[in-house]
Amino acid sequence: MKLSHVKGLLIDVDGTLLRSKAALPGVELFFPFLRSKGVKFCIATNNSVVTAEQYQRFFEQLGAPISEAEILTSSAAMRYYLERHFPQGGKAYVIGREGLRQAVRQAGFEVLEGMEAAADVAVVGGDPHFTYDHLKYACLHIQNGAVFLGTNPDVLYPSDEGLLPEVGTTLAALKAATGVEARVIGKPEKHLFEAALQRLGLEARETAMLGDRLDTDIAGAKRIGMASILVETGVDNRDSAQQHNIHPDMIVRDLPELMARWEDQ
Repeated sequence: MKLSHVKGLLIDVDGTLLRSKAALPGVELFFPFLRSKGVKFCIATNNSVVTAEQYQRFFEQLGAPISEAEILTSSAAMRYYLERHFPQGGKAYVIGREGLRQAVRQAGFEVLEGMEAAADVAVVGGDPHFTYDHLKYACLHIQNGAVFLGTNPDVLYPSDEGLLPEVGTTLAALKAATGVEARVIGKPEKHLFEAALQRLGLEARETAMLGDRLDTDIAGAKRIGMASILVETGVDNRDSAQQHNIHPDMIVRDLPELMARWEDQ
């Protein structure tokens, strides 16, 4: 893989830039490095709970300033999808925090609180305050014909407490109750990648995906015809790539190694 040919980079967050709330080695140098090379970049995360504004403030506190325009969450990708596929807007039932609800409203949808009207779409994202009523209302709307959309398929996410349930567990519960499979917007599906490429103004063949997960970052990049770089600071590594038969175009230990290899080219 010729890093010198890369004009744009999509960058995962958890396991790539951060571990829990701590910066991984090289983060504070990585964004200035990319800018010095003239490489456009977009942080592309399946997280639907944290907003771009919150990420921007957090990275600034870590000494790695970026702009909100350089951050694409799965909530923002959901807005992109809704605007393209439901240009007329409509009514939506949403499981998720305010960032996702706001993104749905910005796409022209009225957000319902329960069963006060029929929903055109049922949008499911992360919500640490998820309740049985959320599950019940989403289930009823999907049974009544609402299009079932999920921000991301991740079943678990790492925390200081251990592996905790993510959006994928809610999608699985709703599938069990309704028999309907969610249409996923985040990685590894194409929609988040397409939204990021639109934001960068580049094509897939000019861009690479940098991430730590084979099943979302690397597999998703391959589906859309984009080069991929696996960093071994998160979930996957060389051994798991062989085990799962998913082969990135490059594997690096960490961000410092990636920058060193980029300089060598």
